[in-house]
Amino acid sequence: MRIKKGDKVEVIAGKDKGKRGKVLSVIPKEERVIVEGVNILHRHMRPTQDMPQGGIIENEGSIHLSNVQLVCPRCDERTRFAAGYLDDGSKVRVCKKCGEDIDK
Repeated sequence: MRIKKGDKVEVIAGKDKGKRGKVLSVIPKEERVIVEGVNILHRHMRPTQDMPQGGIIENEGSIHLSNVQLVCPRCDERTRFAAGYLDDGSKVRVCKKCGEDIDK
């Protein structure tokens, strides 16, 4: 997976196009991510012992990986990234626009 948990992403397609948020979780098998504040789903809950009040619960739904793009933390623009290598040989993601490391 090229997008990781904790990354800041921007939605580039769909009803929430233009929204930015932090990746809460990644589902690699289905190629989907859950982004904070994006694709809000409403679930009507009956009162139970755990939730005596009941009501409408709002949760984030998953969105396909192709509909989000990484936002560079340095230049604050959505960008593609390349693979770069540090002096110790470890692999990092590098912003194509500003050339800075995304993983630190």
